[in-house]
Amino acid sequence: MGFLDFLRSPDIDQGIREYRAIPGAVLLDVRTPQEYGEGHIPGSVNVPLQSLGGEESVPAGKDAPLFVYCHSGARSRQAVDILARMGYLNAKNIGGIAAYKGKVEH
Repeated sequence: MGFLDFLRSPDIDQGIREYRAIPGAVLLDVRTPQEYGEGHIPGSVNVPLQSLGGEESVPAGKDAPLFVYCHSGARSRQAVDILARMGYLNAKNIGGIAAYKGKVEH
């Protein structure tokens, strides 16, 4: 790992490949419901960043693999921090849908 690697954005396409390879993984979209309705990655669950915090907000157990994305990667980074404080052990920021090259649903 290089000194400036922390500046690189996560590769959302790689994150989606990892998500699809893990049975029981959850793809979490932390954008607003309006953004989600305008287009989201198939199979994702919308839990807006501002809704995180309640146990019932995340549709998975504490040890479930969570792959988190937003528009650019900033909110998903915040969401992963919140999830870690909530006790989730396997939350990963995969970046922003703005860089996603796959299909989206509306």
